[in-house]
Amino acid sequence: MIYVNQVGYLSGAVKHATISGGREFTLHRADGKVVLQGDTDVPVKDANSGEEVALIDFTGVYEEGEYYFTDENGDKSAQFTIADDVYAPVFRDALRMFYFQRCGMELEEKYAGKFKHKACHCQKAFYLDDPDRKVDLRGGWHDAGDYGRYVTAAAVALGHLLYAYEMMPDMFSEELNIPESGNGIPDLLNECRYELDWMLKMQEADGGVHHKATSMNFVGFVMPEDDDLDIVITPVSSLATADLAAICAMASRVYETYDKEYAQRLKEAALLSGEWLISHPAYLFKNPDEVKTGTYEDLYDADERLWAATELYRLTKDGKYMAAVPAIMEQKMSLTSLGWTDVSGFAGMCVLTAEKGCFDEKNMDRFRYRWLDEADRLVKVAGENGFELAFHPSDFIWGSNMVVLTNAMVLTIAHHISGKEEYLEAAQYQLDYIFGRNALDLSFVTGHGEKAFRDPHNRPTIADGIEEPIPGYVSGGPNRSASDTKANAELLKGVAPMKCYADHNLSYSTNEITIYWNSPLVFTLAYISRCGNFS
Repeated sequence: MIYVNQVGYLSGAVKHATISGGREFTLHRADGKVVLQGDTDVPVKDANSGEEVALIDFTGVYEEGEYYFTDENGDKSAQFTIADDVYAPVFRDALRMFYFQRCGMELEEKYAGKFKHKACHCQKAFYLDDPDRKVDLRGGWHDAGDYGRYVTAAAVALGHLLYAYEMMPDMFSEELNIPESGNGIPDLLNECRYELDWMLKMQEADGGVHHKATSMNFVGFVMPEDDDLDIVITPVSSLATADLAAICAMASRVYETYDKEYAQRLKEAALLSGEWLISHPAYLFKNPDEVKTGTYEDLYDADERLWAATELYRLTKDGKYMAAVPAIMEQKMSLTSLGWTDVSGFAGMCVLTAEKGCFDEKNMDRFRYRWLDEADRLVKVAGENGFELAFHPSDFIWGSNMVVLTNAMVLTIAHHISGKEEYLEAAQYQLDYIFGRNALDLSFVTGHGEKAFRDPHNRPTIADGIEEPIPGYVSGGPNRSASDTKANAELLKGVAPMKCYADHNLSYSTNEITIYWNSPLVFTLAYISRCGNFS
Protein backbone atom coordinates (compact mmCIF):
# COMPACT_ATOMS: atom_id res chain seq x y z
CA MET A 1 0.00 0.00 0.00
CA ILE A 2 1.21 3.53 -0.77
CA TYR A 3 0.04 6.44 1.36
CA VAL A 4 0.02 9.95 -0.12
CA ASN A 5 -1.11 13.46 0.62
CA GLN A 6 -4.51 13.07 -1.01
CA VAL A 7 -5.06 16.80 -1.45
CA GLY A 8 -1.75 17.01 -3.25
CA TYR A 9 1.64 18.67 -3.46
CA LEU A 10 2.88 22.09 -4.47
CA SER A 11 4.71 21.88 -7.78
CA GLY A 12 8.04 23.09 -6.42
CA ALA A 13 7.82 21.53 -2.97
CA VAL A 14 9.32 18.41 -1.49
CA LYS A 15 7.10 15.42 -2.39
CA HIS A 16 7.18 12.23 -0.33
CA ALA A 17 4.90 9.22 -0.08
CA THR A 18 5.13 6.22 2.25
CA ILE A 19 5.02 2.60 1.08
CA SER A 20 4.03 -0.37 3.24
CA GLY A 21 4.29 -4.05 2.36
CA GLY A 22 6.82 -3.75 -0.43
CA ARG A 23 9.52 -1.66 -2.09
CA GLU A 24 8.60 -1.24 -5.76
CA PHE A 25 6.48 1.69 -6.88
CA THR A 26 5.17 3.23 -10.10
CA LEU A 27 3.87 6.78 -10.39
CA HIS A 28 1.15 7.31 -13.01
CA ARG A 29 -0.66 10.28 -14.42
CA ALA A 30 -4.43 10.05 -14.12
CA ASP A 31 -4.64 8.62 -17.67
CA GLY A 32 -2.36 5.73 -16.64
CA LYS A 33 0.82 7.01 -18.29
CA VAL A 34 3.89 5.99 -16.29
CA VAL A 35 5.88 8.95 -14.99
CA LEU A 36 8.34 7.34 -12.57
CA GLN A 37 9.33 3.87 -11.42
CA GLY A 38 11.70 2.63 -8.79
CA ASP A 39 12.22 0.85 -5.53
CA THR A 40 12.89 2.16 -2.06
CA ASP A 41 15.39 1.42 0.67
CA VAL A 42 14.71 -1.64 2.82
CA PRO A 43 11.50 -1.03 4.81
CA VAL A 44 11.82 -0.62 8.58
CA LYS A 45 9.32 -1.12 11.38
CA ASP A 46 7.44 2.04 12.26
CA ALA A 47 6.40 2.19 15.92
CA ASN A 48 3.59 4.69 15.31
CA SER A 49 1.80 2.60 12.69
CA GLY A 50 3.02 -0.91 13.44
CA GLU A 51 3.89 -1.36 9.75
CA GLU A 52 7.09 -2.00 7.78
CA VAL A 53 7.44 1.15 5.72
CA ALA A 54 9.82 3.10 3.50
CA LEU A 55 9.89 6.54 1.87
CA ILE A 56 9.24 7.36 -1.76
CA ASP A 57 10.80 10.64 -2.90
CA PHE A 58 9.27 12.07 -6.08
CA THR A 59 10.26 15.70 -5.54
CA GLY A 60 11.59 15.87 -9.11
CA VAL A 61 8.10 15.54 -10.60
CA TYR A 62 7.01 19.13 -11.23
CA GLU A 63 4.38 18.98 -13.97
CA GLU A 64 0.92 19.98 -12.82
CA GLY A 65 -1.81 17.37 -13.05
CA GLU A 66 -3.51 14.42 -11.40
CA TYR A 67 -1.47 11.39 -10.30
CA TYR A 68 -1.60 8.09 -8.44
CA PHE A 69 0.82 5.32 -7.41
CA THR A 70 0.70 1.57 -7.76
CA ASP A 71 2.87 -0.86 -5.82
CA GLU A 72 4.33 -4.23 -6.74
CA ASN A 73 1.09 -5.95 -5.69
CA GLY A 74 -0.97 -3.80 -8.02
CA ASP A 75 -2.57 -1.84 -5.20
CA LYS A 76 -3.48 1.71 -6.18
CA SER A 77 -3.01 4.76 -3.98
CA ALA A 78 -5.50 7.58 -3.64
CA GLN A 79 -5.34 10.06 -6.48
CA PHE A 80 -3.69 13.42 -5.80
CA THR A 81 -2.88 16.71 -7.51
CA ILE A 82 0.38 18.52 -8.21
CA ALA A 83 -0.18 22.25 -8.72
CA ASP A 84 1.00 25.65 -7.59
CA ASP A 85 -2.40 26.39 -6.00
CA VAL A 86 -3.14 22.89 -4.77
CA TYR A 87 -4.20 24.01 -1.30
CA ALA A 88 -6.53 26.84 -2.35
CA PRO A 89 -9.84 24.90 -2.07
CA VAL A 90 -9.10 23.33 1.33
CA PHE A 91 -7.73 26.64 2.61
CA ARG A 92 -11.01 28.35 1.77
CA ASP A 93 -13.14 25.63 3.35
CA ALA A 94 -10.97 25.50 6.48
CA LEU A 95 -11.56 29.24 6.86
CA ARG A 96 -15.30 29.01 6.19
CA MET A 97 -15.62 26.43 8.94
CA PHE A 98 -15.80 29.26 11.46
CA TYR A 99 -18.84 30.77 9.77
CA PHE A 100 -20.62 27.43 10.12
CA GLN A 101 -19.81 27.49 13.86
CA ARG A 102 -21.54 30.82 14.39
CA CYS A 103 -23.99 30.99 17.26
CA GLY A 104 -26.93 33.33 17.65
CA MET A 105 -27.67 34.10 14.01
CA GLU A 106 -29.41 32.47 11.06
CA LEU A 107 -27.10 30.82 8.57
CA GLU A 108 -28.84 31.84 5.37
CA GLU A 109 -28.91 29.69 2.26
CA LYS A 110 -27.05 32.31 0.19
CA TYR A 111 -24.06 31.87 2.50
CA ALA A 112 -24.48 28.37 3.91
CA GLY A 113 -26.10 26.58 0.98
CA LYS A 114 -27.80 23.36 1.97
CA PHE A 115 -26.21 23.59 5.42
CA LYS A 116 -28.41 26.54 6.34
CA HIS A 117 -30.18 26.69 9.68
CA LYS A 118 -32.22 29.10 11.81
CA ALA A 119 -30.83 31.39 14.50
CA CYS A 120 -29.91 29.54 17.68
CA HIS A 121 -29.33 30.15 21.40
CA CYS A 122 -31.15 33.49 21.42
CA GLN A 123 -32.47 33.07 24.96
CA LYS A 124 -30.85 35.13 27.70
CA ALA A 125 -28.11 33.48 29.72
CA PHE A 126 -27.90 33.55 33.52
CA TYR A 127 -24.89 33.77 35.82
CA LEU A 128 -24.24 30.69 37.93
CA ASP A 129 -23.19 32.80 40.93
CA ASP A 130 -26.13 35.22 40.49
CA PRO A 131 -29.05 33.38 38.83
CA ASP A 132 -31.34 36.41 38.83
CA ARG A 133 -28.88 38.30 36.63
CA LYS A 134 -29.49 37.59 32.95
CA VAL A 135 -27.83 38.88 29.80
CA ASP A 136 -28.12 38.68 26.02
CA LEU A 137 -25.16 36.50 25.06
CA ARG A 138 -25.85 35.87 21.39
CA GLY A 139 -22.77 35.58 19.19
CA GLY A 140 -19.44 33.81 19.02
CA TRP A 141 -18.61 30.38 17.68
CA HIS A 142 -19.80 27.02 18.94
CA ASP A 143 -16.58 25.59 20.28
CA ALA A 144 -16.80 22.00 19.05
CA GLY A 145 -19.27 19.26 18.27
CA ASP A 146 -21.48 20.58 21.05
CA TYR A 147 -22.89 24.09 21.50
CA GLY A 148 -20.73 25.41 24.32
CA ARG A 149 -18.72 28.62 24.04
CA TYR A 150 -15.46 28.86 25.96
CA VAL A 151 -13.22 31.93 26.32
CA THR A 152 -9.93 30.03 26.62
CA ALA A 153 -10.61 27.95 23.51
CA ALA A 154 -11.77 31.04 21.62
CA ALA A 155 -8.58 32.93 22.43
CA VAL A 156 -6.40 30.10 21.17
CA ALA A 157 -8.27 29.80 17.86
CA LEU A 158 -8.15 33.57 17.43
CA GLY A 159 -4.44 33.54 18.24
CA HIS A 160 -3.73 31.10 15.40
CA LEU A 161 -5.91 33.05 12.97
CA LEU A 162 -4.86 36.59 13.82
CA TYR A 163 -1.16 35.73 13.79
CA ALA A 164 -1.71 34.13 10.41
CA TYR A 165 -3.23 37.38 9.20
CA GLU A 166 -0.61 39.61 10.81
CA MET A 167 2.27 37.61 9.34
CA MET A 168 0.68 36.87 5.95
CA PRO A 169 -2.04 39.42 5.14
CA ASP A 170 -1.64 38.78 1.41
CA MET A 171 -2.97 35.25 1.90
CA PHE A 172 -6.37 36.50 3.10
CA SER A 173 -7.61 38.74 0.32
CA GLU A 174 -10.27 36.38 -1.04
CA GLU A 175 -13.87 36.96 0.03
CA LEU A 176 -15.44 33.99 1.83
CA ASN A 177 -19.13 34.58 1.02
CA ILE A 178 -20.11 35.52 4.56
CA PRO A 179 -22.62 38.26 5.49
CA GLU A 180 -19.87 40.86 5.99
CA SER A 181 -18.12 40.20 2.67
CA GLY A 182 -17.47 43.35 0.65
CA ASN A 183 -17.34 45.76 3.61
CA GLY A 184 -13.72 46.72 2.93
CA ILE A 185 -12.31 44.54 5.70
CA PRO A 186 -10.68 41.15 4.99
CA ASP A 187 -13.14 38.37 5.68
CA LEU A 188 -10.80 36.63 8.11
CA LEU A 189 -11.00 39.74 10.28
CA ASN A 190 -14.77 39.94 9.78
CA GLU A 191 -15.07 36.38 11.01
CA CYS A 192 -12.72 36.86 13.95
CA ARG A 193 -14.66 39.95 15.01
CA TYR A 194 -17.78 37.81 15.38
CA GLU A 195 -15.95 35.83 18.05
CA LEU A 196 -14.22 38.82 19.64
CA ASP A 197 -17.53 40.63 20.09
CA TRP A 198 -18.87 37.67 22.02
CA MET A 199 -15.76 37.47 24.18
CA LEU A 200 -16.17 41.13 25.16
CA LYS A 201 -19.63 40.25 26.50
CA MET A 202 -17.95 37.81 28.90
CA GLN A 203 -15.92 40.60 30.56
CA GLU A 204 -17.05 42.20 33.82
CA ALA A 205 -16.75 45.93 34.56
CA ASP A 206 -13.69 45.27 36.74
CA GLY A 207 -11.90 43.37 33.93
CA GLY A 208 -12.52 39.83 35.14
CA VAL A 209 -13.71 37.44 32.43
CA HIS A 210 -16.17 34.60 32.84
CA HIS A 211 -14.83 31.22 31.80
CA LYS A 212 -17.57 29.75 29.64
CA ALA A 213 -21.21 29.82 28.57
CA THR A 214 -22.91 26.46 28.12
CA SER A 215 -25.95 24.50 29.18
CA MET A 216 -25.70 22.61 32.47
CA ASN A 217 -25.43 19.33 30.53
CA PHE A 218 -24.67 18.43 26.93
CA VAL A 219 -27.74 18.62 24.72
CA GLY A 220 -28.69 15.65 22.55
CA PHE A 221 -28.00 15.36 18.84
CA VAL A 222 -30.27 18.17 17.68
CA MET A 223 -29.85 21.18 15.40
CA PRO A 224 -28.61 24.28 17.25
CA GLU A 225 -31.94 26.11 16.93
CA ASP A 226 -33.64 23.14 18.64
CA ASP A 227 -31.40 23.37 21.71
CA ASP A 228 -33.70 25.03 24.26
CA LEU A 229 -31.65 24.28 27.38
CA ASP A 230 -30.87 27.18 29.67
CA ILE A 231 -27.48 28.83 29.14
CA VAL A 232 -25.35 29.30 32.23
CA ILE A 233 -22.33 31.61 32.55
CA THR A 234 -19.69 30.16 34.88
CA PRO A 235 -17.60 32.35 37.23
CA VAL A 236 -14.62 34.50 36.38
CA SER A 237 -11.24 32.80 36.00
CA SER A 238 -7.68 34.10 35.70
CA LEU A 239 -7.27 31.83 32.68
CA ALA A 240 -10.08 33.46 30.72
CA THR A 241 -9.10 36.93 31.91
CA ALA A 242 -5.48 36.55 30.82
CA ASP A 243 -6.46 35.01 27.50
CA LEU A 244 -8.86 37.86 26.78
CA ALA A 245 -6.23 40.44 27.76
CA ALA A 246 -3.74 38.79 25.40
CA ILE A 247 -5.97 38.32 22.38
CA CYS A 248 -7.64 41.74 22.65
CA ALA A 249 -4.22 43.42 22.89
CA MET A 250 -3.07 41.47 19.86
CA ALA A 251 -6.31 42.09 17.95
CA SER A 252 -6.10 45.82 18.69
CA ARG A 253 -2.90 45.97 16.64
CA VAL A 254 -4.46 44.10 13.74
CA TYR A 255 -7.75 46.04 13.56
CA GLU A 256 -6.09 49.45 13.90
CA THR A 257 -5.68 49.67 10.12
CA TYR A 258 -9.36 49.03 9.39
CA ASP A 259 -11.37 50.29 12.35
CA LYS A 260 -9.63 52.60 14.83
CA GLU A 261 -12.67 52.85 17.08
CA TYR A 262 -12.93 49.08 17.38
CA ALA A 263 -9.19 48.77 17.92
CA GLN A 264 -9.48 51.26 20.79
CA ARG A 265 -12.35 49.26 22.30
CA LEU A 266 -10.20 46.12 22.19
CA LYS A 267 -7.28 47.97 23.74
CA GLU A 268 -9.41 49.23 26.61
CA ALA A 269 -10.73 45.71 27.25
CA ALA A 270 -7.18 44.33 27.22
CA LEU A 271 -5.92 46.98 29.67
CA LEU A 272 -8.89 46.43 31.98
CA SER A 273 -8.23 42.70 32.16
CA GLY A 274 -4.51 43.39 32.56
CA GLU A 275 -5.23 45.43 35.68
CA TRP A 276 -7.45 42.65 37.01
CA LEU A 277 -4.58 40.18 36.62
CA ILE A 278 -2.21 42.45 38.53
CA SER A 279 -4.67 42.77 41.41
CA HIS A 280 -5.52 39.05 41.43
CA PRO A 281 -2.13 37.25 41.44
CA ALA A 282 -3.59 33.86 42.40
CA TYR A 283 -7.03 33.22 40.98
CA LEU A 284 -7.71 30.10 38.95
CA PHE A 285 -10.75 28.12 37.82
CA LYS A 286 -12.39 24.89 38.85
CA ASN A 287 -15.32 23.73 36.80
CA PRO A 288 -18.48 23.90 38.94
CA ASP A 289 -19.61 20.40 39.86
CA GLU A 290 -23.15 21.01 38.64
CA VAL A 291 -22.04 22.05 35.13
CA LYS A 292 -21.24 18.86 33.20
CA THR A 293 -20.08 20.33 29.89
CA GLY A 294 -16.46 20.65 28.74
CA THR A 295 -14.36 21.97 31.59
CA TYR A 296 -11.31 23.56 29.97
CA GLU A 297 -10.02 23.37 33.50
CA ASP A 298 -6.40 24.32 34.12
CA LEU A 299 -4.82 24.71 37.55
CA TYR A 300 -1.78 26.55 36.23
CA ASP A 301 -2.09 30.06 34.81
CA ALA A 302 1.53 31.21 34.48
CA ASP A 303 1.50 30.61 30.73
CA GLU A 304 -1.71 32.62 30.27
CA ARG A 305 -0.23 35.46 32.33
CA LEU A 306 2.97 35.32 30.26
CA TRP A 307 1.02 35.64 27.02
CA ALA A 308 -1.00 38.54 28.42
CA ALA A 309 2.12 40.31 29.68
CA THR A 310 3.97 40.11 26.37
CA GLU A 311 0.99 41.21 24.29
CA LEU A 312 0.16 44.09 26.66
CA TYR A 313 3.76 45.25 26.62
CA ARG A 314 3.94 45.08 22.84
CA LEU A 315 0.76 47.16 22.67
CA THR A 316 1.65 49.79 25.27
CA LYS A 317 5.43 49.57 25.86
CA ASP A 318 4.58 49.94 29.57
CA GLY A 319 7.34 48.27 31.57
CA LYS A 320 5.01 47.12 34.34
CA TYR A 321 3.81 44.31 32.11
CA MET A 322 7.30 42.97 31.48
CA ALA A 323 8.34 43.29 35.13
CA ALA A 324 6.77 39.94 36.02
CA VAL A 325 8.01 38.09 32.93
CA PRO A 326 11.42 36.93 34.26
CA ALA A 327 9.80 35.25 37.28
CA ILE A 328 7.07 33.68 35.15
CA MET A 329 9.60 32.30 32.68
CA GLU A 330 11.41 30.50 35.48
CA GLN A 331 8.34 28.32 35.91
CA LYS A 332 7.86 25.16 33.94
CA MET A 333 6.36 25.83 30.52
CA SER A 334 7.31 25.07 26.95
CA LEU A 335 7.50 28.59 25.46
CA THR A 336 6.47 26.89 22.18
CA SER A 337 3.08 25.31 22.95
CA LEU A 338 0.12 26.69 20.99
CA GLY A 339 -2.75 24.75 22.57
CA TRP A 340 -5.26 25.82 25.20
CA THR A 341 -3.59 24.07 28.14
CA ASP A 342 -0.28 25.85 27.53
CA VAL A 343 -0.42 29.11 25.59
CA SER A 344 3.20 30.12 26.27
CA GLY A 345 4.00 29.61 22.59
CA PHE A 346 1.82 32.62 21.79
CA ALA A 347 4.08 34.70 24.02
CA GLY A 348 6.92 33.33 21.91
CA MET A 349 5.14 34.34 18.70
CA CYS A 350 4.50 37.79 20.14
CA VAL A 351 8.18 38.32 20.91
CA LEU A 352 9.63 36.65 17.82
CA THR A 353 7.40 38.44 15.30
CA ALA A 354 7.48 41.87 16.97
CA GLU A 355 8.78 44.95 15.27
CA LYS A 356 12.53 45.44 15.65
CA GLY A 357 13.53 46.92 18.99
CA CYS A 358 10.23 46.17 20.73
CA PHE A 359 11.69 43.54 23.06
CA ASP A 360 15.22 43.50 24.46
CA GLU A 361 17.73 41.08 22.97
CA LYS A 362 17.87 38.93 26.11
CA ASN A 363 14.16 38.15 25.87
CA MET A 364 14.39 37.70 22.11
CA ASP A 365 17.26 35.26 22.44
CA ARG A 366 15.58 33.20 25.14
CA PHE A 367 12.48 32.66 23.04
CA ARG A 368 14.47 32.19 19.82
CA TYR A 369 16.77 29.52 21.29
CA ARG A 370 13.86 27.64 22.86
CA TRP A 371 11.87 27.80 19.63
CA LEU A 372 14.69 26.59 17.43
CA ASP A 373 15.55 23.83 19.91
CA GLU A 374 11.98 22.57 19.71
CA ALA A 375 11.98 22.80 15.92
CA ASP A 376 15.24 20.81 15.80
CA ARG A 377 13.64 18.17 18.05
CA LEU A 378 10.62 17.93 15.77
CA VAL A 379 12.80 17.57 12.68
CA LYS A 380 14.77 14.80 14.38
CA VAL A 381 11.64 12.89 15.45
CA ALA A 382 10.12 13.22 11.99
CA GLY A 383 13.30 11.83 10.47
CA GLU A 384 13.13 8.71 12.61
CA ASN A 385 9.86 7.26 11.24
CA GLY A 386 8.52 6.25 7.87
CA PHE A 387 5.71 8.79 7.78
CA GLU A 388 7.98 11.69 8.75
CA LEU A 389 5.49 12.57 11.45
CA ALA A 390 7.00 14.48 14.38
CA PHE A 391 5.38 12.05 16.84
CA HIS A 392 6.35 9.29 19.22
CA PRO A 393 3.69 6.65 19.98
CA SER A 394 2.88 8.41 23.25
CA ASP A 395 1.93 11.58 21.36
CA PHE A 396 -1.32 10.13 20.00
CA ILE A 397 -3.57 11.81 22.56
CA TRP A 398 -7.05 13.34 22.51
CA GLY A 399 -6.91 15.94 19.74
CA SER A 400 -3.68 14.54 18.33
CA ASN A 401 -4.27 16.30 15.02
CA MET A 402 -4.12 19.66 16.79
CA VAL A 403 -0.68 18.66 18.06
CA VAL A 404 0.37 17.67 14.53
CA LEU A 405 -0.76 21.05 13.24
CA THR A 406 0.67 23.16 16.05
CA ASN A 407 3.95 21.26 15.57
CA ALA A 408 3.74 22.37 11.94
CA MET A 409 3.23 25.93 13.16
CA VAL A 410 6.33 25.70 15.35
CA LEU A 411 8.29 24.54 12.32
CA THR A 412 6.99 27.34 10.10
CA ILE A 413 7.86 29.98 12.71
CA ALA A 414 11.32 28.43 13.02
CA HIS A 415 11.65 28.77 9.25
CA HIS A 416 10.42 32.37 9.47
CA ILE A 417 13.12 33.38 11.97
CA SER A 418 15.96 31.25 10.59
CA GLY A 419 15.35 30.65 6.89
CA LYS A 420 16.33 26.97 7.23
CA GLU A 421 14.50 24.92 4.62
CA GLU A 422 14.56 21.74 6.70
CA TYR A 423 11.97 23.32 8.98
CA LEU A 424 9.69 24.11 6.04
CA GLU A 425 10.07 20.59 4.67
CA ALA A 426 9.20 19.05 8.03
CA ALA A 427 6.13 21.29 8.30
CA GLN A 428 5.02 20.01 4.89
CA TYR A 429 5.32 16.43 6.10
CA GLN A 430 2.89 17.20 8.94
CA LEU A 431 0.36 18.46 6.38
CA ASP A 432 0.96 15.29 4.36
CA TYR A 433 -0.07 13.25 7.40
CA ILE A 434 -3.25 15.27 7.94
CA PHE A 435 -4.26 14.85 4.30
CA GLY A 436 -3.81 11.10 4.06
CA ARG A 437 -0.17 10.10 4.32
CA ASN A 438 -0.95 8.00 7.36
CA ALA A 439 -1.56 4.33 8.10
CA LEU A 440 -5.34 4.84 7.97
CA ASP A 441 -5.05 6.08 4.36
CA LEU A 442 -7.47 8.80 5.41
CA SER A 443 -7.65 12.54 5.00
CA PHE A 444 -8.59 14.10 8.32
CA VAL A 445 -10.33 17.07 6.66
CA THR A 446 -13.92 16.64 5.49
CA GLY A 447 -14.50 16.98 1.77
CA HIS A 448 -10.82 17.03 0.81
CA GLY A 449 -9.05 13.91 -0.36
CA GLU A 450 -10.32 10.83 -2.13
CA LYS A 451 -10.71 9.07 1.22
CA ALA A 452 -11.67 11.96 3.53
CA PHE A 453 -13.35 11.17 6.84
CA ARG A 454 -17.12 11.65 6.68
CA ASP A 455 -18.76 11.12 10.05
CA PRO A 456 -17.56 13.70 12.60
CA HIS A 457 -18.84 14.00 16.14
CA ASN A 458 -20.66 17.26 15.40
CA ARG A 459 -24.29 17.79 16.28
CA PRO A 460 -25.39 19.69 13.14
CA THR A 461 -23.74 17.08 10.90
CA ILE A 462 -25.67 14.34 12.71
CA ALA A 463 -29.00 16.18 12.90
CA ASP A 464 -29.27 17.99 9.56
CA GLY A 465 -30.28 14.94 7.49
CA ILE A 466 -27.64 15.68 4.85
CA GLU A 467 -25.48 12.72 3.91
CA GLU A 468 -22.14 14.48 3.54
CA PRO A 469 -20.56 16.69 6.21
CA ILE A 470 -19.75 20.38 5.83
CA PRO A 471 -16.36 20.50 4.06
CA GLY A 472 -13.21 21.82 5.72
CA TYR A 473 -13.55 20.40 9.23
CA VAL A 474 -10.53 18.80 10.96
CA SER A 475 -10.99 15.58 12.93
CA GLY A 476 -9.46 15.19 16.38
CA GLY A 477 -7.52 12.18 15.15
CA PRO A 478 -6.05 8.95 16.57
CA ASN A 479 -6.06 8.64 20.34
CA ARG A 480 -4.28 5.72 22.01
CA SER A 481 -6.37 6.38 25.15
CA ALA A 482 -9.69 6.66 23.34
CA SER A 483 -12.60 6.50 25.74
CA ASP A 484 -15.90 6.36 23.87
CA THR A 485 -18.17 3.50 22.85
CA LYS A 486 -16.90 3.33 19.27
CA ALA A 487 -13.20 3.67 20.06
CA ASN A 488 -11.93 2.74 23.50
CA ALA A 489 -9.04 0.91 25.12
CA GLU A 490 -10.78 -2.46 24.95
CA LEU A 491 -11.85 -2.18 21.32
CA LEU A 492 -8.43 -0.86 20.32
CA LYS A 493 -6.37 -3.32 22.32
CA GLY A 494 -3.30 -4.26 20.29
CA VAL A 495 -3.94 -1.56 17.69
CA ALA A 496 -0.98 0.65 16.76
CA PRO A 497 -1.32 4.25 18.03
CA MET A 498 -1.75 5.77 14.56
CA LYS A 499 -4.72 3.47 13.97
CA CYS A 500 -6.56 4.17 17.26
CA TYR A 501 -9.37 5.97 15.52
CA ALA A 502 -13.00 5.55 14.48
CA ASP A 503 -14.71 7.57 11.76
CA HIS A 504 -17.99 7.51 13.64
CA ASN A 505 -20.12 10.33 14.98
CA LEU A 506 -20.22 8.79 18.46
CA SER A 507 -16.44 8.67 18.72
CA TYR A 508 -16.01 11.97 20.52
CA SER A 509 -12.54 11.01 21.75
CA THR A 510 -11.14 10.51 18.21
CA ASN A 511 -13.53 12.19 15.77
CA GLU A 512 -14.87 15.41 17.25
CA ILE A 513 -14.26 18.78 15.62
CA THR A 514 -13.38 22.08 17.25
CA ILE A 515 -12.42 25.62 16.31
CA TYR A 516 -8.85 25.34 17.61
CA TRP A 517 -8.15 22.24 15.51
CA ASN A 518 -9.13 24.14 12.36
CA SER A 519 -7.25 27.32 13.19
CA PRO A 520 -3.71 25.85 13.11
CA LEU A 521 -4.60 24.22 9.79
CA VAL A 522 -5.44 27.68 8.44
CA PHE A 523 -2.13 29.08 9.68
CA THR A 524 -0.08 26.18 8.29
CA LEU A 525 -1.83 26.18 4.91
CA ALA A 526 -1.27 29.91 4.58
CA TYR A 527 2.43 29.60 5.36
CA ILE A 528 3.09 26.53 3.22
CA SER A 529 1.11 27.95 0.29
CA ARG A 530 3.08 31.18 0.53
CA CYS A 531 6.57 29.75 1.08
CA GLY A 532 6.40 26.08 0.12
CA ASN A 533 7.44 26.23 -3.55
CA PHE A 534 11.11 26.37 -2.63
CA SER A 535 12.79 23.77 -4.87
